[in-house]
Amino acid sequence: MRTLILALMAGAGVTYATRLYTDQKLQQVTAKSQQVVGQASVGGPFELTDQDGKPFSNKDLLGEFALLYFGFTHCPDICPDELEKVAEAINTAEKWTGVPVQLVFISVDPQRDTPALIKSYVKEFHPRMIGLTGSLDKIKAVSKSYRVYYNKTGESDTDYLVDHSIIHYLISPEGEFVTFFGKNADAPTIAKQVSQHIADWQSEHPGYHKGRDIKAMAAAGAAAAGAAAAAAAAAPAAGK
Repeated sequence: MRTLILALMAGAGVTYATRLYTDQKLQQVTAKSQQVVGQASVGGPFELTDQDGKPFSNKDLLGEFALLYFGFTHCPDICPDELEKVAEAINTAEKWTGVPVQLVFISVDPQRDTPALIKSYVKEFHPRMIGLTGSLDKIKAVSKSYRVYYNKTGESDTDYLVDHSIIHYLISPEGEFVTFFGKNADAPTIAKQVSQHIADWQSEHPGYHKGRDIKAMAAAGAAAAGAAAAAAAAAPAAGK
């Protein structure tokens, strides 16, 4: 699993002697992001490109639980560690609940992270992980929606690192932000909490049971909400 990561590091000329990812810096970045996430609304619409070069939006995640993580493929160690951790966590949660959780990796380095490179990268961690990239403006927009901090370090156009938040975002089948997990959350903790949130969601949706297509269920709920909104809008006109 680390073969690809080491190859990327060598290609970028990144060494541990020069990298700027100190523990203190990472703690400051993540603490700041966690504070903001805890105080503000999180998430929203986005339109990006997946690892196959196809359009991918937040709507493609409706109907399933998802864990989103922002990082970059040239990341020396933090991103690989975090992605391995969360892959282990969702495998455990899925065994406990019978409900699949979609892993999503969003690049904060669109300058280098092409769909092809991301495709090779994400398959190292989980067979169902989706990798996303996009234009600088689109990455900036989705990062802002999720209160993600990131900043390119270094002057080179090709040999640089990116400081970024270390946070995993749990999204519900209805596309709503549920909670987040920081670097200090280990795989067992994430698995336990994700499983609990799944159980809570199940209790709030009595028609749901294990094995049912929750994507269809969420779509039906959205359709019902749309019909109700249309009826409400038509009511004043009918009264005239």
